[in-house]
Amino acid sequence: MAASKPDTGTASGRTRTPVEHSRPLIVWRFTDGKPGHDNQTLGLLAALRTLAPVDDFPIHIADCRTGLVACLTGRTASGLDAPDPDLIIGAGHATHLPMLNARRVRGGRVVVLMKPTLPTAWFDLCVIPAHDRTRHRENILVTRGVLNRVRHGAEKDERAGLILVGGPSEHVAWSGAAVAGQIDAVLARTPEWHWTLTTSRRTPADFLAQLDTDRPQLTVVPCEQTGPDWLPEQLARAAQVWVTQDSVSMVYEALTAGAAVGLLTVPWRNARDRLARGVAQLLRDGLVTAFDAWQQGQMLQPPVAPFNEAERCAAWIVQRWLSAD
Repeated sequence: MAASKPDTGTASGRTRTPVEHSRPLIVWRFTDGKPGHDNQTLGLLAALRTLAPVDDFPIHIADCRTGLVACLTGRTASGLDAPDPDLIIGAGHATHLPMLNARRVRGGRVVVLMKPTLPTAWFDLCVIPAHDRTRHRENILVTRGVLNRVRHGAEKDERAGLILVGGPSEHVAWSGAAVAGQIDAVLARTPEWHWTLTTSRRTPADFLAQLDTDRPQLTVVPCEQTGPDWLPEQLARAAQVWVTQDSVSMVYEALTAGAAVGLLTVPWRNARDRLARGVAQLLRDGLVTAFDAWQQGQMLQPPVAPFNEAERCAAWIVQRWLSAD
């Protein structure tokens, strides 16, 4: 099998060649039930399916005996009703010991989609966002943000925009009034556009009252009214996306969809914060546009090259582990 070092650059437009197998690739997907973690593993699964046939088996950690004793004895994975895995994937700290135990008992390679608290050498592949800062190793793939299941939208509506609003967190000094003022400025400057705005679970209950929603060009869909496929579908068609910069995962999802992305300013509590560093790098690379720069005349531009870290990770796995010498 090929044994090249991980490519730590961004996704390129190179052609992905499917790999022929005599049987489907067996993937055990460990889940802790958290939507953000599932979004990562489902994104990798979808990307793998573009390169090889895949049979996946979701395994909730609540159904496993976890802990060090189970990891050593093999009781967690020995009785799982699924074929032996080729790949074992998961995100979230609670999935780590069950995945390692599954490999010990049933074989396969373990792919963890985060910077683990356990030693990285224990895993076959660690997919770690650049903002988490890690040492370079043969089994580490550094990515721009976390993986997601968004696909590039080939047919954009050139007058359709999306506004994604986050909320207070330990990373930012949130001001609903300041965010609402920036959104009003975007709407006032783009009267010919239709904008759809959605909130997140972190958005304060009184935020929409601070926003002028009585505009024919604006449709508000609170996050409670959206399903699991709503955001990917909206991102696929939106030509421009404005995101509060605290919503880092949604920034990367918008880039993956091929949209021109603007950042609504929410001050960082610490400019050296790991999320702040990642956003600062996106600004330096010209992948996103700050609100202040936009007000001064800078145009929002979509990524020049395809941006899809799930596809890049899937290609790494296929090249490293599934391709013949």
